[in-house]
Order: sequence, then structure tokens, then C-alpha cells
Amino acid sequence: MEEPLVPLVPMSHTAHIRSHRKPRRNASSLAMRAGVAGGVLSTLAVAGAAGSANAAEPVTQTLELPTLTADLAAQVAQSADATQQAAADYELQAERDAAAAKAAKQAKADLADAKKKAEAKKKAEAARKAAAAEAVSRSSARTVLSAGASTSTNVAAPSSGSVATVVAFLKAQVGDAYVMGGTGPNAWDCSGLVQAAFKQVGVDLPRVSQDQSTSGTPVSLSNLQVGDILYWGSAGSAYHVGVYIGDGQYLDAANPSKGVVIQDLSGYPATGAVRVL
Repeated sequence: MEEPLVPLVPMSHTAHIRSHRKPRRNASSLAMRAGVAGGVLSTLAVAGAAGSANAAEPVTQTLELPTLTADLAAQVAQSADATQQAAADYELQAERDAAAAKAAKQAKADLADAKKKAEAKKKAEAARKAAAAEAVSRSSARTVLSAGASTSTNVAAPSSGSVATVVAFLKAQVGDAYVMGGTGPNAWDCSGLVQAAFKQVGVDLPRVSQDQSTSGTPVSLSNLQVGDILYWGSAGSAYHVGVYIGDGQYLDAANPSKGVVIQDLSGYPATGAVRVL
């Protein structure tokens, strides 16, 4: 038996290819998907707002922290400056107090030294007046004794009292300063001191050592007497003078480092000597 024939329908040449057109979605599916998307977006918006709020708070704190730190640093700096200034003020005051104490001590010492020198000069002046009175008395007596033997009057030689006055004056100046060209009352050079000492008994000596070395009568160093003028260098060109005070010692205005002192003649032997008393 023969099978029946099936009619053939012509097919399109693209019938075997699947269609690229997206299937149509119905309205309910689209609404559901829109609702889900809206919910997700709402959740993200809320989370974003919360995150922004949470992130803003640390920013505010971070901005305030440097301000607090700067204020604290300024206070620490001010405190350090105040402490340093107080220390400097304390040190300055301590220095001032020390200087004032030193000045007061020095003033006290100077006053005591001045009183000592004044007392010594007072005693020397008293001795000078006593010696002068004794010299006048002896001179008057000698003049009366010689009046009948001669019509001329001879001036009496200076007595030992005059020498004592010279030595007393010189010793009263011990400790005074040496100053070139000094003539007293508190600073001397060598010839200025010798001139002032002999002026106490009315003997006028030249001002400089060169001339003083040729005044009076030359004497040998082995025959010295108290009150003789010692000189160093050649007679007439001596560079230093002093006065012999006995016991191998002499008194002079030595130099700027020593001032007026008593020294041993053996330590600095003189060249020569002259006697004016």
C-alpha cells in the first residue's frame, strides 16, 4: 500500500536561524523589576547619607585637634620664656648683689687704710713740730754761747732731731703709690719723695735725682749715717735716689709695682751718697 504524500511547504532561507529579537516582557514583570530597583536605590541613598554623616564627624574633630595643639604649644612656649626670663633676672640680681658686696668690702678696706695713713701723718707732723722746736731751742742756745766770742752769727747745723723728722715723714708714706713725676701727698716718684721729706726741716733740694746726687757733701758708703741721700748711677746723672734709715736699710719710692717701701741696701747697693744734714 502506498503511503499518502505530505504536501511540502516552502520555507524561508532564514527559518533555521533563531530570532535575535528579545522576547517581550509583560507589564507585571516590568513593574516588579522597577520596584526592586527603586528599593535598592533607596537603600543605597540611605546608606550613603548615613556614611556621609558618619564621615563628617571625624572631619570636624580632625579640624579642631590642630587648633588645640597650637594653643597648647603656645602656652608651653610662653611658660618656657617666662621661666628663662626669671632665671636671667635672678642671675643678674645675684651678680649685682655680689658686685655691691665687693664694692662695700673694698670701700671699708680703703677707709681703714686712709685712716691708718692719716694717723701716721698726724704722728709724723707732731714729731716734725717737736723736732723743729728742739732745733730752734738748740740753735738759740748756741747763738747765745758764741755771741761773746764773735760778732758774727753762724747758723747752727741741723740737729739729730731734724733727721728724725725726715725719717718719720718718709715712714709715714710707706704704702703710697709710685707715679712718675708724683710729688704727693699720696703718690710719689723717687726724687719727689726725697725733696718733700727734707722740706719738712727747711732744706730745699733740687727736684730731680740728677741734681740731688750732687747736693750736700759726698760720703762713702762705708760711712753712712741716718738721713744720708743715696743715689744710683753717676753723680750728676743719677737715675734713682733714696734715703738711708739705718740698719742697712733705705726708704724710697721704688717703682710702680712696689710703690713706697723700705728695702735692704744689700739687695740693691747704691752707687754713692751725699749728706745734707
